Parts: sequence; C-alpha cells; structure tokens
Amino acid sequence: METTSRVEGLPAARRTAEGYLRAPFAWYGLDEAFTGARWLMQVGTAADGTVQHGSMGHGDEPSIKSDASAAEKERFAVVVTVAASPMRRTGDGTGVLDATTVSSAAWLAGSGLLAYTWPAQLDHALRDDWLDQQTETAFELADDLEGPEWSTLSLPVDGVPMPFHYRESEFGWVLAGATQAGVHIGAYGRGMSAYGLGFAVVEDLGLYT
Repeated sequence: METTSRVEGLPAARRTAEGYLRAPFAWYGLDEAFTGARWLMQVGTAADGTVQHGSMGHGDEPSIKSDASAAEKERFAVVVTVAASPMRRTGDGTGVLDATTVSSAAWLAGSGLLAYTWPAQLDHALRDDWLDQQTETAFELADDLEGPEWSTLSLPVDGVPMPFHYRESEFGWVLAGATQAGVHIGAYGRGMSAYGLGFAVVEDLGLYT
C-alpha cells in the first residue's frame, strides 16, 4: 500500500478546491440521493506534488469525540478516492512505490475514522499511543480484506452495482472497493447506514466548497 504520501490539511475556512483540481483522476462522492451538506477535507500528495488520494465529507463535519453518546449524534460519511497505480519507481530512481489497491483505500478509510475517535476512558495524554496502535491494526485489517473481520455488500457506483468490503467497529464503519474509472473508493462514517449509500463521480466541486 502507498505510504509515502503527505496530507495537505487545512482549517475548514481555508479549504479550497486547488488540490482537487490538480488530480489527474476523477473524484467520487455520494450520489445525488444524498441531499445534505458536502465539504472538502484534504488531499494526499507524493513527494513530487502529484495528488494521489483525497477525501470528501458528507453530513455533519465530525469532531473528535471521547463521549460515545455525543459521537452517536453525528451523522457523516467520508468518501476517499485513491488513484489506482502499479508498483513504480520513485522520481529520483532510488526506490519503488507500492501499488495502490483496494487495500490502500481500506487503510486510508480506517485510519481516517480513527482520527475522530478515542475511547471515553482514555486519558488525552495516552491518545497518541492508542492511535498508533489502532492505526497499525487498521493497516493489518486492510491488508487482509478476505479475512473474517470483513463482510461484503453491493453498492452502486455511477449507477452500476459494485462489490465492497465492509466492516464495523464501535466507532463507526469502513468500506472499500474498486470502480470502473481507474480509481479505488474507501469510505467511513457513523450515524448513517453504509447499506443505503451510492457513489458517483463529482461533476461540480462547487458543491463541496
């Protein structure tokens, strides 16, 4: 899975479509059946500035919650688009970059969900250790999509039913699958059922800004 990208994160008021417009691939979000708020999150780039993945939010903008009852009131789904690419050499020729796969999308979605959670009984000072541990677990789960932690479901992508890997946790749900447009889709959320979602190419980034 691709692990060399860096994330360009900006406060909500400063997010723009600039990074998204630089991407050489199509972005995916929830389809027109979703009528709630839409917002940009961040893009991930390689060392040479090439956009490799990014996230788009739907519903309530999530915040870090240690209170489970407060977290349950949030309703959101985040769609992660990952450019599909084979294993390739780095720009300086000194190494190789892993191929991006559905597992890449699953890992980005799993770690994305963790960014907005921590157990209620956990002290703030210990959150970084907990997050490191859980992120490693998310990586291992994403690398074993045929394992017992995952189930499968079919969701529409551009109107065509496509298979997705799906799992739930106490913090929310994660899913990942492929498209016919040369990208992989990951998604995570809580308060919204994953079973009712559909995905489509984002034709107008203005809906998210």
